Amino acid sequence: MNVSNAAVRVRGLVKDHGRGQGRVRAVDEVDLEVPQGQMLAVMGPSGCGKSTLLHLLGGLERPTDGEVWVAGRRIDMLSERALARMRRRSVGFVFQAFHLVEELSAAENVELPALLAGRSRRQARRRASLLLERVGLAARARHLPSQLSGGQRQRVAVARALVNDPLVVLADEPTGNLDTAATLDVLKIFEELRSPGQSFVIVTHDERVAATADRLVSMRDGMFVDDTWLAGSHPRGLGGLIGLEG
Repeated sequence: MNVSNAAVRVRGLVKDHGRGQGRVRAVDEVDLEVPQGQMLAVMGPSGCGKSTLLHLLGGLERPTDGEVWVAGRRIDMLSERALARMRRRSVGFVFQAFHLVEELSAAENVELPALLAGRSRRQARRRASLLLERVGLAARARHLPSQLSGGQRQRVAVARALVNDPLVVLADEPTGNLDTAATLDVLKIFEELRSPGQSFVIVTHDERVAATADRLVSMRDGMFVDDTWLAGSHPRGLGGLIGLEG
């Protein structure tokens, strides 16, 4: 695949933690391409390197060796300032622990990445308002995170990740702290708000989450041990899961 046609591409990716005898290889010579528009799930046991891989893809950590390309641009060689600009424009993050700014309202949390990316306050406010309406939280736009349930906070986090319409959305156990109903809510929101050409890489332990993906990669000891297109998967494919639950 041509680099320009891949949302994410890595070659020979290595990440070591520590030095000498205490060195641990978290990611071990990984190659990966995620085409534009694909939803990829990454599964594996705790400590296998899934979250480290996601952090490398998003430029939150730098690799020990190898190349990372996002939106046709090699990012592992970028300066910290250029890397921050790339993240604001091309990557959205969703975390298990939400990572909302507790002192800001739901609307202000969603607006923040848009403001950091250079949008006017009016543009940021309009986009945040639209997304909060679409995730069902228009009535709670002025509430602080502490006034929201876990499922509501994760919906705010999803809206925040999508506010700049990034090419790539990276989600680290996005439903790990949610009950079944809230999990299905978040998965449905991913489905409904996913833009054409937008790629998702989702690290998860939850088979329900993996079942919504187009492709499943399994990791063990920092390496990929399986890479499978899911039977019956569909580029917009949450319908099977919702049908089962409904």
